[in-house]
Amino acid sequence: MEALLWTIPALPFAGALVLILMGTRLSRSAVALIGVGSVGLAALITIILGINFISGKPTPPYYHQEVWQWFEVAGFNPSVAFHLDALSLVFIFVITFVGFLIHLYSTAYMAPDEGFARFFAYLNLFVGSMLVLVLADNLLLLYLGWEGVGLCSYLLIGFWYTEPANGYAARKAFITTRVGDTALAIGLFMLFQNFGTLHIQTIATEAPQLWSVGTQNAVIIAFLLLGGAVGKSGQLPLQTWLPDAMAGPTPVSALIHAATMVTAGVYLIARMHVIFDLAPAAQLTVAIIGAVTLLLAGCSALTQSDLKRVLAYSTISQIGYMFLALGVGAWSAGIFHFMIHAFFKALLFLSAGAIIISLHHEQNMFKMGGLRKLMPVVFWTFLIGSASLAALPLITAGFYSKDQILWYSLASERGNFWLYLAGLTGAFITGNYTFRMVFFTFYGEAKTQVSHPPGKLITIPLIILAILSLVGGFIELPHNFGHFTVFSDFLTSALPATSINETLGSLEWLFQVLAALVSLAGVYLAYLFYLKNPTLQNSLEHSGWAMSLHRFWYSGWGFDKLYDLILVKPFVFLATINKNDFIDKIYTAIAALTRAFNHGLARTQSGILRWYMMGIVVGALLIITLSLLP
Repeated sequence: MEALLWTIPALPFAGALVLILMGTRLSRSAVALIGVGSVGLAALITIILGINFISGKPTPPYYHQEVWQWFEVAGFNPSVAFHLDALSLVFIFVITFVGFLIHLYSTAYMAPDEGFARFFAYLNLFVGSMLVLVLADNLLLLYLGWEGVGLCSYLLIGFWYTEPANGYAARKAFITTRVGDTALAIGLFMLFQNFGTLHIQTIATEAPQLWSVGTQNAVIIAFLLLGGAVGKSGQLPLQTWLPDAMAGPTPVSALIHAATMVTAGVYLIARMHVIFDLAPAAQLTVAIIGAVTLLLAGCSALTQSDLKRVLAYSTISQIGYMFLALGVGAWSAGIFHFMIHAFFKALLFLSAGAIIISLHHEQNMFKMGGLRKLMPVVFWTFLIGSASLAALPLITAGFYSKDQILWYSLASERGNFWLYLAGLTGAFITGNYTFRMVFFTFYGEAKTQVSHPPGKLITIPLIILAILSLVGGFIELPHNFGHFTVFSDFLTSALPATSINETLGSLEWLFQVLAALVSLAGVYLAYLFYLKNPTLQNSLEHSGWAMSLHRFWYSGWGFDKLYDLILVKPFVFLATINKNDFIDKIYTAIAALTRAFNHGLARTQSGILRWYMMGIVVGALLIITLSLLP
């Protein structure tokens, strides 16, 4: 079965190629069949391969397939080769399965759009690039997939490119993530300099032999890898591109936030965990960045009025939880939350898309309301996704994945009280902004009429994702809930187990109860302010300090203004005064000369036969004259 490994990324690429070359000549049904079918087949092969992998328990614990030798230069000979272990299996399952549901949903969502074929071509390319990133057995191929998802995000965020704002958002995402990509590229150069290869398994084997814990090179490389992860996953201080990425169609947002782009940073850190284990300072920074980001993004989500921007800030916050888990060495907990987050975040974005197209593309929550009875399927699925995001205890998958992170942020050997407190505060904020969104959207008076209810192609993916958002958490239960740890046991062949401070072990139930109460308190506060007694909200709006804080959080803590002031404006100023320099004049002269030649040659195409005859005669005389010269 492992011989089929290459087909998993190849199928979406093949679909993209067909759609790029022939998409405009195909019917919409054929485009949908190719776009959805290629990812669906990849998902089917992933499931079959996964069953074979789990039941076969290969030794060593991975599948490896070399497709061809890429190139060889001075002993550097990376291959196009794929590596499937427990970690990459979890990722490709999420990418293909959730990606398939998003593709299926898109056939209805994008049906009226003129760029239907172009959309599915980009979407397939996006999925294929992410699969290459995850399955690559060497860092150069991983980097190829890394840049591929960057390009696809640019194409998809700016999909409706006739709107200048969309083009700006696409450029912003592309340029901001390039900052992190540059750090990652330098890190790869340093890894090659130290190991003479970019083969991931070789580096993982040799790094502990070459370096001791805290070695300078290990720390520097870990920080550079972290720079790449921060950019791609929208973490502090490169988080500003993600809320603006909402300019793209809603299925794109679902794909970026749930199954592809923003999870790349989480994967990179988990895949290179050996380097981070050797660099405790960098690993602690991962945890701190995660903790601070989850708080900052959560506060910003509290103030947004655009439904999609709430979800965007929510993603930044939840990725922060994953970083927090990775930073304290809770590797499997971080990956568990990644999987559960993919289910409920895809569900929330797709539900939001169903609402938006049913309300004449209205995205402002304050102009919605009353949808609970008008769109019952969307309401219940959105409610389930929200409950999982808010980690409502016992019944939602989000509770089990987030509870693990909170527990390990305190009880693991690399955890501490402050990281735990940040995570706990984030849980309160998450419950509050999530149900603020629910109450504004689905309760109260309807402010915008529903034009048409969503069809089955939209509701079926919602129902499937809603089921997963409820039951997905039961594959990994806390130690005091029966010690059912299928997920973390499965990952032990690829990621280290988490060590905990045994003195806290007996208190786990107490912290679970506390986490549950904090999440419920956030939900209750939202109920109190936005549903039961809205006058409390009104009194806050009349408070000067509250409104100042609201504006500050609404603007994303002023990061855009800061970057605009210290980076964008100086660069534009220098570019403006430099635009007519000597070098520019050379290029301008070349362009003018080319235009002059073009103009002169164009005049010879007059359509007057006698001029052509005269040209032939003059040319012949010149050739004869030149041939007679000594």
